[in-house]
Amino acid sequence: MKRLHVYYSGSVQGVGFRFTVERIALDLGIAGWVKNLRDGRVEVVGEADEKVLRELLGGISDYFKKYITDTDIAFSSATGEFKDFAIKF
Repeated sequence: MKRLHVYYSGSVQGVGFRFTVERIALDLGIAGWVKNLRDGRVEVVGEADEKVLRELLGGISDYFKKYITDTDIAFSSATGEFKDFAIKF
């Protein structure tokens, strides 16, 4: 199990980004969260098998490629602290 921590920059707020990420993550069985940041970025944290996390990244990239200008991705060991995937406010 791995932990994915991503920051997305660009026109990623106000376009259904969080709700789409939540749907994709739930469909893939990923636990974690997504939230808007005050600086205009969107932050995503998820835990699952690395292959599944890469599917999440691909799904987000495919869906929002014209909105994303930069992606900062980091992988680490999973902590097991999440039970499901949710939108944080």
